[in-house]
Amino acid sequence: MSVDAATVRRIAHLARIAVTEDEVPHLQGELNAMLAFVEQLSEVNVEGVEPMTSVTPMQMKKRADVVNDGEIADQVVANAPSTEDHFFLVPKVVE
Repeated sequence: MSVDAATVRRIAHLARIAVTEDEVPHLQGELNAMLAFVEQLSEVNVEGVEPMTSVTPMQMKKRADVVNDGEIADQVVANAPSTEDHFFLVPKVVE
C-alpha cells in the first residue's frame, strides 16, 4: 500500500494538523515507511503462538466479580444536598 500526497493532506486535515506543502513529501515518505513495516509484520508466521499480556510469562491478576455497594455508601452521598437511603435526591426536570 502506498500513500500519495492527497492522502497525506487528508490525514493531516482529519487529524487537525497544520501541514505545509513543503512537509507533504517528507510525511508521505514517513507514512509509506510505516505501512511497509506493518506489511512486513503480516508476513510473520504466528501459527500456534498464544496471545500474551506481557513479555514475561505470568498469570493475570483476577478478582472475583462480586456485586456490592462498595461499603462506603455513607461517604459517597456525604456531600449531597439531599439523600434518601443512600440515593441522591434531585428535582424533577421532566414533566
